[in-house]
Amino acid sequence: MFRARFIDVTRRYDDRHVHRRTVLDRVSFTVRPGERLGVVGDNGSGKSTLLRLLAGLETPDNGTVTVEAPGGLGHLAQTLDLPADATVGDAVDHALVEIRELERAIRTAEAELSATDTGTGTAPDAALASYAELLAAYEARAGAEADRRVETVLRRLGEPGPLDRDRPLGTLSGGQRSRLALAGVLAADPELLLLDEPTNDLDDEAVTWLEERLRTHRGTVVAVSHDRAFLDRVTTAVLEVDEDRHTVRRYGDGYRGYLTGRAAERARRQREYEEWKEELARYRALADTNIDRFSAIPRKAPAAFSGAGAFRARSRAHGAMSRIRAARERLARLAEHPVPPPPEPLRFRADLAGEGAAVDLTGIRVDGRLHLDALHLEPGGRLLVTGPNGAGKTTLLKVLAGELAPDAGTVRAPARVGLLRQDMAPPTDPRTVSEAFGEERAEELLSLGLFAARDLTVPVSRLSAGQRRRLELARLVTAPADLLLLDEPTNHLAPGLVEELEAALAGYRGTLVIVSHDRRLRSGFRGHRLELRPPVERCPAVAGAPAGRCPTVVAAPAEAAPPVVGSRSAGTAPPPTPVVGSRSAGTVPTPAHPVVGNRSAGAERVGTTDPRPAGARGCRA
Repeated sequence: MFRARFIDVTRRYDDRHVHRRTVLDRVSFTVRPGERLGVVGDNGSGKSTLLRLLAGLETPDNGTVTVEAPGGLGHLAQTLDLPADATVGDAVDHALVEIRELERAIRTAEAELSATDTGTGTAPDAALASYAELLAAYEARAGAEADRRVETVLRRLGEPGPLDRDRPLGTLSGGQRSRLALAGVLAADPELLLLDEPTNDLDDEAVTWLEERLRTHRGTVVAVSHDRAFLDRVTTAVLEVDEDRHTVRRYGDGYRGYLTGRAAERARRQREYEEWKEELARYRALADTNIDRFSAIPRKAPAAFSGAGAFRARSRAHGAMSRIRAARERLARLAEHPVPPPPEPLRFRADLAGEGAAVDLTGIRVDGRLHLDALHLEPGGRLLVTGPNGAGKTTLLKVLAGELAPDAGTVRAPARVGLLRQDMAPPTDPRTVSEAFGEERAEELLSLGLFAARDLTVPVSRLSAGQRRRLELARLVTAPADLLLLDEPTNHLAPGLVEELEAALAGYRGTLVIVSHDRRLRSGFRGHRLELRPPVERCPAVAGAPAGRCPTVVAAPAEAAPPVVGSRSAGTAPPPTPVVGSRSAGTVPTPAHPVVGNRSAGAERVGTTDPRPAGARGCRA
């Protein structure tokens, strides 16, 4: 019978900065038979650790992990854990290890039965029963078809043809290695699937097939994923790993239940905060009222003043003092245990004062990376930029940010630009979070709910990828920008925070350019879309491709609006929307934090570049 359970599990790792770093702390949950469980959280929160504990690859420091899966267990890591000289066949055998063990056990049993038959003419009943059990287990896993299933699954995942078993893994691309590992785990068809970011390196068609394959899986699935569309379509419950508290919380009813639960939690925190404030105000008023009453009671009475009147006055004074003491004690307890308010909603700020285009590019050329005839965005315009890796999406954002001067063309952009980069520099910053953000603005940072107070003294160099991304996001949110340039903004963030980010972008009044592979963001995007293709020297020959670039396809805007993007090759006009894209090799080095700042005195930046010497060119005002 299937069982999978964590009971008070704690997992720590050695850390050169601290004695032991806690990742999971007294975590308990149960994986139910047949459910499809999604695991979410920031990068570095402990999601992969949770899977490795379930897979038996790690043991907890405290607590108990119980996993019983009679139909087998398959674990997909984010990277293939095989030596550099391993082959495709080694990777397949690694994924089909349980089936290979069954095959070896069957061959051994057959040899023993054959030897017994030769010697005595009969085989013991126990040996025959054991052999029958092995055959039944092998047939239940359809072991004879496993290798063929690997090739079939590879094709469904986007691999055009079979891979030679003797081919070294080092000759495969990263995407090929990821697809090979996933194909092997799925082909093994175990009862329990443990998948770490299974949608990585898959195109939309392959992800759609994978979603259907997992929905029909005859067993249990636990999948770590940042893909919100995948979570929405596949999961029946969600585990959220909290990096700050090192805890795990379960939400029922799949991804929608997760969002509903988070909204209810926020409402509960807001309600508790309001109740705390009301109680604080009530006891303050009670203390003040009784102080006034006490002050109105005569402190000294004439010597002749005695009898019942004096007794009543003393009683009133005593009662007022008691109420004042009780109110002050309650006030002290409330002050000692304040209820924090929920984080403020993320809000991007912009100033749309002025007239004319927010963005105007003409004849942009960045040799080998970007060719763009024209791009025109009105204030408040929104542009989603898509295209394959190397098409120039990140290069376009850098040109708009003024970080990269094109070899030719004219650039006009607002003075205040905010840029969120896709890739983050190595965490070498020795400053603390508070110092990096600005010590005088610590309260502003805490109000966003992106960091806890205890995190303010942690060096930036020790932050996880998710925490560094949150620091960049905090910088971007708290600095007004009239043009937001977002390069894969959903990377490294938990889905719940991504939902908040989308809500903030929906309310942003400035001009927005986004590059993103996030399917949920792209499908819900309202604005114009621009698809870039690699320059012709880096793309396959295409019939009818204009000289100097691959064909460019511009999708119709997602909502009715006049085009605001200038003419491009083939006479198409790219429309405005948020932009997110991949980084291009060879661009100039940039700091690890987002670029947010005011340009000198002008309301906009205008630059004209041409093929003259570098000293004669520029794109900053």
